[in-house]
Amino acid sequence: RNGMIGNIYSMGLALQALEATRKFYAPRKWDCAQAFSVVSAHDYQQPMAIAQVLPALVGRTYLDAAGLDCAATEATSPNRQLPLSPVLGTHGVPRAPIEVHYCIKNTLQGNFFHYCTLVTVPSGSTLLRVMEVAAEKDPQNFSFQTEQTSWGTYVTSIHGLAASTEDRTYWQFLSAGDALDEGVGTYKPRAGEHIQAVFSTY
Repeated sequence: RNGMIGNIYSMGLALQALEATRKFYAPRKWDCAQAFSVVSAHDYQQPMAIAQVLPALVGRTYLDAAGLDCAATEATSPNRQLPLSPVLGTHGVPRAPIEVHYCIKNTLQGNFFHYCTLVTVPSGSTLLRVMEVAAEKDPQNFSFQTEQTSWGTYVTSIHGLAASTEDRTYWQFLSAGDALDEGVGTYKPRAGEHIQAVFSTY
């Protein structure tokens, strides 16, 4: 849809696969330009997603790695930029505060619950920061746990209710009823946005 193949995280491998197998699926076509415009417009933050999308952006696939001549490649160091402060924007100007409605909900197992709070964070803050502020305000209801994965921060537990591969449960994050395309460590809520964490099954 609109150039998206799966979600923003699956785009890198999907573009590589479609490019590598182009001659096998003719005459069926895919809109290469539209797919690349989706990738180009997205601000990738997670190393794994970047590693998968970069080969496609330079017209290569992981299959080409076996034929690379590393000795012929001139080593260059990219210019490094310091990360922006979560409170200060460019040129040290404070970021304007925004309010985000954040709710957690479980109607799946154990004692059901549904708690909501209004969180104020600097604009440009991630959803993870929204969750941290909510937990600081009301740790009894909004405490949570995470683990770091190659795809970024993964929420393992909220309000003491842990996700389980055995039970096929997880915490799903929604905005106005739609699943988020990004993880909590990279998604940046808008002012007035309603974010819901719902204990779900797959």
